[in-house]
Amino acid sequence: MPETANTAATAAATTATTEGTSAAAAGGPPLLEARGLVKHFPARGLRFGRRAPDVKAVDGVDLTLSERSTLGLVGESGCGKSTLVRLLMSLERPTAGQVWLDGEELLKLPAAERRRRRRGIQMVMQDPYGSLDPRMTAEELVREPLDIHRDPVGARERSLRARELMELVGLDPAHAGRLPYQFSGGQRQRLGIARALALRPRVLVCDEPVSALDVSVQAQVVNLLRELQREFGLSIVFIAHDLAVVRQMADEVAVMYLGRIVERADRDTVFEQPAHPYTRALLSAVPDPDPRRRGREARIVLAGDPPSPSKPPEGCPFRTRCWKPQEICRTDPPAAAPQPHGGTVLCHFPGD
Repeated sequence: MPETANTAATAAATTATTEGTSAAAAGGPPLLEARGLVKHFPARGLRFGRRAPDVKAVDGVDLTLSERSTLGLVGESGCGKSTLVRLLMSLERPTAGQVWLDGEELLKLPAAERRRRRRGIQMVMQDPYGSLDPRMTAEELVREPLDIHRDPVGARERSLRARELMELVGLDPAHAGRLPYQFSGGQRQRLGIARALALRPRVLVCDEPVSALDVSVQAQVVNLLRELQREFGLSIVFIAHDLAVVRQMADEVAVMYLGRIVERADRDTVFEQPAHPYTRALLSAVPDPDPRRRGREARIVLAGDPPSPSKPPEGCPFRTRCWKPQEICRTDPPAAAPQPHGGTVLCHFPGD
C-alpha cells in the first residue's frame, strides 16, 4: 500500500531533522561555489526611442555548497532561481562572476575539460514528463548520459548500469522497455533521478523536482533523495516554492528576491528566526497544519507585485513592498550583514 500523505511527510521530516544537522555541521571547503555571479540579458526593441534596459536576472550572488549537504533555494517565480541554476551548471555564461567546482573555476577550463568536469554536476528537472523524450524507452533515457559522454564501458555494460539505476530508485528493471507515458508521474520523476545519477555526479541540482506531484508522492521522492544522498555522498541544490518541502530537505536555506540572495542561514534559523522581512512574509503564507495554532499570527500580505528586473528600485530592492522602509532604504543598497546565528541578511534593519 502506498504511504498516506501524513505518514510520508512525517517520515521525511524526521529524516531531515535527524540527519540534516549533521550534514551541515560537516563543514569543510565548499564543493560548489559562486562568487559575485551576475547575469544580465539584453532587452529587445526600443522604449521611447531608446534601447530598453537589460534584464538583471541574477545581480551579484555569492553561494557555497559543502560536501554531503543540501542547500534550499526559495523565492517567488521570476526571482532568478532558474537562471542561477543554469549559471551554476555552466549552461549560461555569466555577465560577471565565477563558478568553482571542487576548487576549479569552470569557465577558465578548456572546453573539453569543462565538459568532462561538468559530469560532476547533474540536474533533476521540474517536469517529469516534458523533460523525457517520449520516443525513448526507460533504459535508453537512463543510459543516454553514458552514451553522450562516451563512457569507456561497452554498450552492454551501459545497459546493465541503466537497469541497476532503475532498481536503485525503486523502479522495476523489467519495465526498462516501457515508454515514459506508461509510467506514473512519480515513476517518471524517479526515471529522471536515475538519469541524473548515471554519470556518478557529486552535485545534484533539483529544480522544483516535486512541484508537479501529489503530496504523498512528493514525500516519497524527498525520502528517496535523502537516501541517495546518504548512499552516494551527494551534495544537493534543492529549488522549491513549497517551504514545507524545503524544511524537510535542506540543511541551509537561501532566500532569493529580484536576482539577489536576501537571506541565508541554516534551516532552523530561517524557519524559526527569519531576519529579512521578505523571508517573514514567505513563511507567514505557509499554512499551519495544527488547527489550534491557525490564525494566532497575522499573515503578512505584501503590497503590489515584484518590481521589474530590468528596472529594480534604487536602494534596497525590497523597499517598494516592505512595510517598514526608512529613508536609508531609499538611498543606500544594504550590504550582506553577518548575523549572530552565523547567517547573512541583506537588510538595514534585520529582525525588527
